[in-house]
Amino acid sequence: MVFILFFFIVIWKKISWLCYRYILVTALYMLKPWVRTIFNSILISVAGMAHIMAILHYFEMVQ
Repeated sequence: MVFILFFFIVIWKKISWLCYRYILVTALYMLKPWVRTIFNSILISVAGMAHIMAILHYFEMVQ
C-alpha cells in the first residue's frame, strides 16, 4: 500500500513539473485563465487535426 501511494506521489510530481514547464515555456503564466483556456483549446485542436491528417496521408501512401 505504501509503495502504491509513493508511486502516485512520484507520478503526480512529474506531471506537475511538466505542466509547470509548459506554462513557463509558452509564457502562459502572463495570460488570464480564460485566454489560457482558449489558447490550449486551439493548440489541442491543431495538434489533433495534424495527427488525423498524418494518419490519412499514411493510409493513402500504403494503398
